[in-house]
This record gives sequence, structure tokens and C-alpha cells, in this order.
Amino acid sequence: MNPSNRREFVKNSLISAGFLGLSACSQNYSSAVSSGKLGTTPMGAEGYGPLLSDPKGRLKLPKGFSYKIISERGDKMDDGQIVPPSHDGMATFPGPNGLTLIVRNHEVSPTQEDKAEYLKSNAWKGISDSKRYDRGANGTHCIGGTTTLVFDTRTQELKRHYLSLTGTIRNCSGGTTPWGSWITCEENVERANDQLKKDHGYNFEVPANYEIGLADPVPLVEMGRFNHEAVAVDPASGIVYQTEDRPDGLIYRYIPNIRGQLAKGGRLQALAIKGAPSSDTRNWKDIDLPRFPVNQPVEVEWIDVKDPTAPNDDLRYKGFGKGAARFARGEGMFYGNGEIYFACTNGGPKKFGQIFRYRPSAFEGMDGETSAPGKLELFIESQDLELLKACDNLTIAPWGDIVICEDDNESSAIVGITNDGKIYHIGHVAIKSEIAGACFSPDGTTLFINIQKDPGQTLAITGPWRNRVG
Repeated sequence: MNPSNRREFVKNSLISAGFLGLSACSQNYSSAVSSGKLGTTPMGAEGYGPLLSDPKGRLKLPKGFSYKIISERGDKMDDGQIVPPSHDGMATFPGPNGLTLIVRNHEVSPTQEDKAEYLKSNAWKGISDSKRYDRGANGTHCIGGTTTLVFDTRTQELKRHYLSLTGTIRNCSGGTTPWGSWITCEENVERANDQLKKDHGYNFEVPANYEIGLADPVPLVEMGRFNHEAVAVDPASGIVYQTEDRPDGLIYRYIPNIRGQLAKGGRLQALAIKGAPSSDTRNWKDIDLPRFPVNQPVEVEWIDVKDPTAPNDDLRYKGFGKGAARFARGEGMFYGNGEIYFACTNGGPKKFGQIFRYRPSAFEGMDGETSAPGKLELFIESQDLELLKACDNLTIAPWGDIVICEDDNESSAIVGITNDGKIYHIGHVAIKSEIAGACFSPDGTTLFINIQKDPGQTLAITGPWRNRVG
């Protein structure tokens, strides 16, 4: 796709999605640092007003909002399976007749105690080995994967749900594709041993289907074997961006050989700051390096990463050796507003979290990219636990704000961030559990979230979404 067509494609896709563009200045890393303009503490916004107590003791929401539990760990599904534990990242897709399709991850490890009820159901024993990536061995069972839900936002009713991928480990987050599928990511790098039949640490593609059925468990090997978290696909280029959940992780991109056919191979690269090789974006106090600037876009370049299967789990070290930038636990990632947004859970001087946004080049992945590179901006760096902490899964609301799930087992919130960086709270979990998977229905009426533990539930939240104040 030539650059002019690319820009027009992005413009039209954003208009149809109701997204508003965000401005970014052109400034390189060294001038951003020397200018001293390193950003200020984000301010709060009014949002939807104060959060009200929940009589059921589960989720505090503003006035006019309500939630419904639509799926819970252990529920019997329409394929005879039961809902696995540890709900995590998920996404929505338009289904037939105005229905919403939801593909949901299950971050289950082979040693997890709360998988016992799933194994006792025995239904999983009927799944053929060809339909599960790794059966496990010697009493170990790989029951991570995805489930698919069919939901009617008009009646707020679950129509069906079923197992859609199995045999993987710790399916944490992922991302949607423009061709109607969910990329689910393993946050695990265990290799085949006496308990596992196959190496793990891969992404898998799951079609968003209305009909019941398991996806073929094909690992997307050339996208890299590492501690995956999330992905985002630029609909203009078809390039896939990836986060790595490590204290010293990289940001990757995958340029497929054939657009929309990720299993056909491609080129894996890592992000580096142009003119500042081996930059450290974490801004930790105990690291004696120049602070990465806030609200100052800097130019980037992309470095090829060889041997994506990484048998020694060393992709990031290879990247560092070539000048790639370090990030503090890259987690949620989402395409919207013409940009790629991603969260770093414990970045910043206080380790409260960071939100970055990357604006792709008009020549992204092409020869002209060198002269017109993409730009990376540290958009939010939290200095206040009451505003934002431990940012994890994120999405873009129909009106353009970022919506974030906090990953704090003691006290987690659903947080909104406006285009000008103001922060407000949408909800607050009243129990000790991580929340995850925030995503809006295609019609914009319903926000779905997961309460991961005790017992593990998916909630549908409705209310006056477009009436946010401030």
C-alpha cells in the first residue's frame, strides 16, 4: 500500500469508528531531554461522577450505570465443557443479526490449583489431540486457551458460549485483527520436558465464530517465542505490534510476508530510539540514565531480531545488544486514534505505571520509513496511586478515551484517560481481585470486563457512556 493510500485508509477507518485524531509534535530524543520539558503529573477529570457502593459488594459504578454477570467459572457451556478459571484479556466482534461475539482468554498455568473443578468435569477428555496444542504429560494438563461468548446487547442476554482454543498456558492478553480474529498470547516460556510435550511462549490465532468449534492450535512461531502479553494490528499496514511482560521487556513488531496470514512467516523486529541506542524508558530512580521525556514524541527505528524461537528465552538480550529500548513490563496494547497505545505496568520513578503511544510512519515497514520514521511518546506517567496504578489491559472507547484495567489484587479500578491526558475512574472492584479484558460491544452500548478471581466472572456494564463530563 503506498503512503498516500495508507493515510487515506487510516483517516476513513477512524472516521467510521468515531475516533478523534491526536496531535504529535516532531522532536528527537536528545532535544526532548535537553529542553527540560519532561511533563507534569496528570490531572483528574470529572468523568461520570462519584462511584457508588454496590449492595452486592462487587463493583462500584457511577450513578446511572449497572452491571450484569454473564459468565462465571464453572458454568456449563453449550459444547458440554465448563468455563475455565482465570478470565483475562478479551475482545468483541460484530456477529450475525446484531449479536456481539466475545473471545476471552484464560490465564491458566499447569500447576494452578483452581483448575481442579475443570479437570473433574471430564468433558475435556473428549477433545482430540489435534485440537489441543499440548496435552501435557505425567499428570500435567495444559488447559489455558480461549472461550467464545455470543451476547445480545439489546436484551443483555448470553446466547451461547463454548471452548474455542485449548492446550496452551497462561493466555494472558492478545489483540484483534482487521480480518476478524483474536490473537491470544502465552505469558509463559516453558520448554518441552517430562511434563510438557511442546515448547510454549507463542501466539495463536482464534477466529471470532458464531458457530461452536475449536480453532486449530497453530503456533505463530515467527512472531517470536517470549513472555507475551498483548498485540495490536495496524489496519493500514497489517503489521502486528507486541508487548513483552518482563521488567526489561522489548516492544516488537511483526511484518508478515502475506498480509492477514500470520502463520506464513514474516520479519520480527524490536523498537529502538533513533539517535539513542539502548535507551531505557522505565525512568526508575535506581537507574542512573537520562530520564525518558514525557509528552515529547521521539523518533524510532526498528531492529531485526533473529532466531524468533529463542530456545534460551533471550530475544530481549539480543535486542539490547543491537540497541533496542527497554520497557517496564509491557502489558495491554490497542490500536485506536490512528496510533498504537500500550501500558507498562510498573514504569516511572514511583513504579505506578506508564502509558505510551506510537504513531506509525506513513511508510511503516517500507523503504521510506528511514526518512519519515514513526514516533513514540510517553503519554502518561503516573505519580498518584489514587489516579492510576498498575495499568494492564486497555482499550479505546467509542468516543476516543483510553480505558484501562488496573492489575492490583488489593484494589483495582477501571480508569479512563481523555485525549488531553486527564484521568477519571469508571468503576472500582469491591473485592480483592485483578480486573481484566475491558472491551466495548461494537454498538458501543456495553463495556465488558473480567473479574479474574473468586470466582472468576465476566460482567456486562451499561449506562450513559457518551455523557462523560470534563
